[in-house]
Amino acid sequence: MHSSEPATDEIPVAVPKKGLLARIADDLSDPVLRALVSATAVSRIGRGVFLAVTVLFFTQIIGLSGGEAAVVLAASSGCGVVASFLGGWLADRWSARRMTFGFEVLAGLMLAAYAFAGDFVSALVLASLSGFFDSMAYSARAAIIARGFASERRVHARAVLRTVTNVSIAVGSGFAAIALALGTAEAYRVVIAAAGLLCAFGSLPLLRLTAAVDAPSRARIVPLLTETGSIDVEAAASVASERSDWRRRSPWRDRRYLLMCILSAIFGMQFGVAELGVPLWITQSTTAPEVLVSVILIVNTTLVVIFQVPASRGTHDLRVAGRVTLIAGWLMLVACIVYALAAGLPTWFAIAVILAAAIAHTFAEILSQAGAWGLSFELADPVRAGAYQGVFGMGFSLGALAAPIVVNATAITLGLLGWIILGGVFLAAAAGIWLIARRAAASASVAGFPT
Repeated sequence: MHSSEPATDEIPVAVPKKGLLARIADDLSDPVLRALVSATAVSRIGRGVFLAVTVLFFTQIIGLSGGEAAVVLAASSGCGVVASFLGGWLADRWSARRMTFGFEVLAGLMLAAYAFAGDFVSALVLASLSGFFDSMAYSARAAIIARGFASERRVHARAVLRTVTNVSIAVGSGFAAIALALGTAEAYRVVIAAAGLLCAFGSLPLLRLTAAVDAPSRARIVPLLTETGSIDVEAAASVASERSDWRRRSPWRDRRYLLMCILSAIFGMQFGVAELGVPLWITQSTTAPEVLVSVILIVNTTLVVIFQVPASRGTHDLRVAGRVTLIAGWLMLVACIVYALAAGLPTWFAIAVILAAAIAHTFAEILSQAGAWGLSFELADPVRAGAYQGVFGMGFSLGALAAPIVVNATAITLGLLGWIILGGVFLAAAAGIWLIARRAAASASVAGFPT
């Protein structure tokens, strides 16, 4: 006779914590993540090369003015806004893996074509096409992640890919030093062409993905005939009902998701603080040397590589995602105030203060991204995963467009008061996201679903 009670003489065996290499091996054992990591590692090296030399290529080689270069980059971002939704929308209708591959190849070829740009118009056209195809590919890739992983693995996959992206861009920036050191038009053009081709060839591992990451096939409205040749009314009604349900599941009808996307886009302007606000503040309002901008970039990249994956654990849970986002909001408020306090300080004191703010800012970035990924997946309708991820990506693109204007109008123009206002905006957006997550978790609990 077997007792149903556990034996009292059994000693629980502690499972040893896996090391870094073991965790990497586990991640790469997943065929979907392995293909995405391989594609990201190669293509983002090319993107890193391009990012490092783009502005100087425009101004020093092609001869564009600073204003013209800004217009070119803004046009690229603007095309990305439309393409972000379109890529996700199409990924619900056709093969997401084939679309991602095709769009990334096209985006890479457009980057390579920059080497042949010779004036404002050609640079504008190529930048617009490159931004359009890159954003299409990004949204289609997000749909692959939404369908290719279980709930608790999606955010982890995004975190791993972001870590790989940061490392690859850093490596690419190192390669870009070749063109920067030589300084000749030929060197710039060769490096840019090579970077674009690297982006295109980097998409090849995506072909290893299976049809499991694609959207399920949908019924098509065509004349459905019975064996006697008459229309099958019942089957036609079933297809029409499916189409109606499909439209009803549109993210544009989901007010909660749209509000979350808007608030995430507002918080996403923190990238504009790092890219525009901090460099301008350092050079215009503090005694810190300009090289500190590069130091901050290195610190940011290092911390993201180390902490993004650990910080993303558990954020598939709505409550956890909301909580880490709220913490990120408080960190951004602190970072903005500390950035402002660096004005007028002695050089070394200003450097220390700015670095402290940059560290708080980076952890706010890490936590906000983890929370946003979790909510973007868990609040989405799985049937329309591509469209939902497209709307989410479009929100971030809009935030990126608005960031330079908002940051300049607050922090750079108003000084301490502007930094406080900007920090308050980030905290308010984070608090709104936290409230949405909290209510969604409560609703899920009442309905009997896991949160």
